Amino acid sequence: MADTTQQVDAKAERRVARLAQQISAFSKEHGGAEGQLAYIGERGTRIVLVGEDGGWGDLVAPSYEIAEKAVEKAGITVHENFDGEFAAKVKTGPYEWSRMAGIQVGGPSNS
Repeated sequence: MADTTQQVDAKAERRVARLAQQISAFSKEHGGAEGQLAYIGERGTRIVLVGEDGGWGDLVAPSYEIAEKAVEKAGITVHENFDGEFAAKVKTGPYEWSRMAGIQVGGPSNS
């Protein structure tokens, strides 16, 4: 039983390290970054990233615990909510607006 627990722990630590590396790369590319964690049910936790330049992206961790460890390891500021000054940093372009319109109001297909 201990071997199985160690294997699970090792796998989780590898996932944390991989996510932290991706977060750090995003941060470096965008002049710094901040984030927010959003539980998305059985799929895990979404790590929403916003760069200092307004660029944004997200990653999905298999659990909230792994997401927390990854952002901590990457050393970014994490917000409880995606609102206010943090949300105002996001810059969107025509691509995002067309996707949002397509998804939300029956616009053109995204596929």
